[in-house]
Amino acid sequence: MSPSISLDSFKSLIYFITAAQQKSFTNAAEELGVSKSTIGKSISRLEENLGITLFHRNTRKITLTTEGEGYLKSCLDALQTLESAQNLLRANINAPNGIVRIDMPSAFGRKVMIPILMEMSSEHPRLSFIITFNDKVIDPQDLGFDLAIRFGEVKDSLDLVAKNLNDQQLVLCASTLYLKKNGIPNTLEDLNQHQCLVAWRGATPLGWLLKNENLQDVRFYPKPFHQISDGDAMVDACLLGAGIMQFPLSLIKEHIVENKLQIILPEFNPEPTKLSIIWPRTPVLLPGLRYVIDTLMALSEKSKFS
Repeated sequence: MSPSISLDSFKSLIYFITAAQQKSFTNAAEELGVSKSTIGKSISRLEENLGITLFHRNTRKITLTTEGEGYLKSCLDALQTLESAQNLLRANINAPNGIVRIDMPSAFGRKVMIPILMEMSSEHPRLSFIITFNDKVIDPQDLGFDLAIRFGEVKDSLDLVAKNLNDQQLVLCASTLYLKKNGIPNTLEDLNQHQCLVAWRGATPLGWLLKNENLQDVRFYPKPFHQISDGDAMVDACLLGAGIMQFPLSLIKEHIVENKLQIILPEFNPEPTKLSIIWPRTPVLLPGLRYVIDTLMALSEKSKFS
């Protein structure tokens, strides 16, 4: 079915509304950049189509008839409805929505990020997540995510945008159970006599980052007793007395406060490491992803992740 109101009809409505508000065909013509006769002829055709007189006319002024006043109100109401529809559409376009794929370290993700993301989704029901956990180094050639979180500083590149959240302090720690049974190491050399829990990322165990005697951060490679690929599992093993681990302080604070874990050799703690958020470089960020990034950066300013 073709529309019953043509483009010319819409133009006539604009001419009518402007003339009614200006109380003058001349002023309406100047406002719209057309001739006075164009305004007059258009309104005359509109009156003929409606079968009513919209204006009282004389040589000095025009005034709306009773029918004209009612028609003006209807026209303004219709324009208000159209404006409201446009505003709603703009709001829906800009509101956080869609699916955001986010990849993060397991322990940090489960302990810190899941509550934050679920709160975001609760506040914006049209926003949902695909959440994956791993600690692998970001490969710009294999970007299977919208946003990733990694410990360690990541530099901007042609493929990636990276921002720092709060710095993270790495500490060596063990359970009070383990230390009562095996003693507290006093030097780095003492670690050779202890069971060490080391992150596993393939064929080669990952070393710990520690300060040496010259106060320089270096990689220290303890003899691994257990190699564990999952951060949560490593914390669980450490709490059970399996050995010594290095872990971000922000993720084990509660266990230290509860005296379940004890920090050892703090004088060898390295300089704080970065916590980075990374996303593929693109000209435009979708509203959902932009909202997540902005929220995380705002929380970082409040030291949420430290």
